[in-house]
Amino acid sequence: MTNEGDRLDESTSYGLQPPVAAPPGEQPPAGVPQQPSPSPSPRSVPLSQPSDAPRPPAPGAYKPTEVAVPPSAGAGGDPGSGRLIGGRYRLTARLGHGGMGTVWRAHDEVVDRDVAVKEPRLPDHLSRRERETMYTRMRREARTAARIDHPSVVTIHDVVVEDEQPWIVMELVQGRSLADVLNEGTLDVREAARIGLAVAGALDAAHEKGVLHRDVKPDNVLLGRYDRVVLTDFGIAQVQGEQGLTETGAFVGSPEFVAPERVLGQRPGPESDLWSLGVVLYAAVEGVSPFRRSNSPATLQAVLSAEPQRPARALSGSGAFGMLLTRLLSKEPALRPDAAEVRQTLADVARPPQAARPVPGPEGGSALGRVLRGVGGKLRTSRGWQFGTGGVVLAIAAALALFFVYTADQAPEGYTTRNEDARVRASLAVPEEYKRSANEDEVTFTDPGNVVSLKLSRGNKDVKENSLLEANFWKSFYEDGAEEGYDETMLEVESRVTEAKQQGEDAAEVSTTYRPKTDVGDPEAPMKFRHELVYVNDDGVRWRLYVDMPAKGKSREDGEAVYQEAKESLKINDL
Repeated sequence: MTNEGDRLDESTSYGLQPPVAAPPGEQPPAGVPQQPSPSPSPRSVPLSQPSDAPRPPAPGAYKPTEVAVPPSAGAGGDPGSGRLIGGRYRLTARLGHGGMGTVWRAHDEVVDRDVAVKEPRLPDHLSRRERETMYTRMRREARTAARIDHPSVVTIHDVVVEDEQPWIVMELVQGRSLADVLNEGTLDVREAARIGLAVAGALDAAHEKGVLHRDVKPDNVLLGRYDRVVLTDFGIAQVQGEQGLTETGAFVGSPEFVAPERVLGQRPGPESDLWSLGVVLYAAVEGVSPFRRSNSPATLQAVLSAEPQRPARALSGSGAFGMLLTRLLSKEPALRPDAAEVRQTLADVARPPQAARPVPGPEGGSALGRVLRGVGGKLRTSRGWQFGTGGVVLAIAAALALFFVYTADQAPEGYTTRNEDARVRASLAVPEEYKRSANEDEVTFTDPGNVVSLKLSRGNKDVKENSLLEANFWKSFYEDGAEEGYDETMLEVESRVTEAKQQGEDAAEVSTTYRPKTDVGDPEAPMKFRHELVYVNDDGVRWRLYVDMPAKGKSREDGEAVYQEAKESLKINDL
């Protein structure tokens, strides 16, 4: 797929400011921005906090669900206030509303407690069938949330049928949404990790019940009293074994938080919810939403093809946290950390500094060490590791690379920086045990088992006028079979071009899956994958960095790690 979206590589700012100091005499929670204003009204779902003096959002700011300002006591009330639902729940004030429902504060007159009640409110244009679908979804939301036993999942008390419509009765959590907090400023790393840990726990509990949330976003994360964090709104959750409610061709979820595999229509899994959590935590700390663009199609295209900016604030606060964000936002689901690793890393980061000492033993160590072991664990089962074809080096190097590539300019352990100025006027980092060979204006590095190879070349003949045009030329060349004197003929080619950056300048990437057929090769040879960076400078000189690897399996992970390290470390002298 060619990336032709408008300004797809520009992150959109939330318009966030650093955390605001608490009013004199008050102690703010760690990392949470505070304002000298009255305590927030009780809340039960992730709707924006009512305020006495509404203010327009900053340009590009996160826009939470529409606010409905509750009336002051005795001021006449909202239409519907005072109504008795199900013979026991007296509506007292409207807390907020979204496109499909209104949330009320209510009083349970049977047990004398305040609750939250979600009233279905659907657009008038919906057909009877569509309305029934929405009502069924609300019933499923209540049933889904009720089956998950976790302190960070909102408690469902009742479902009342009133006027043939289901009203959901749930606990009234006093607090405000994470979206409200982010409108005031960013979070520090420790507070973001604390919130993320609670959400990750809720997701893990849901996944154990076969439930995918599918809409993890700041609006749906509620920050309550006593540091409680609650994940709400299971309205579009997918329950294993139950028939789907989404209309054919419909898209559910918030585009900027939806994992790439869901955009492509592939079957999602728990790692899809973890991707969404990664986007939430990135935005909370960095102050920008990494994939949001000016419209939904461009946002979805960015999710598929754009790489987020380096999480500088996260890395400066905690290398382990920054590395975790990077891995959570991997386009390939298999490269993301699992739930156990996510929770343990967030727990380590959220722990107060004086308690964050490495624990001895095979499962102890710092958060960073645990993350690196997690990466290594995914690679140790690779064919290269098992058969001694350089997999050991690759696994260790790839794990360490994911951290050091973002925190320092020097090559990470297991890699070495190669100064290839004489051949290609550039330098880059490659695994230490890769074998080097040279040709005119190109260098090649191959792992000892000849499974993964890396090549960097420089040339100025028949070069297109910019990087994107040059990348599309190679895409077409591959799709045509790559037969003109090429070392491998390519069959069954699938290739796409995406925009990229090289040392701040416009570049492009080509991702190509193909079946190789050499002069003496087997037409049934296994599929291969080539990841390629193309850069053309203003003088018409072209650099191509590409890594060939198997298209599937752990060797693909090894090859991708090598490519990412080489790409990030590449320094072109004639930029």
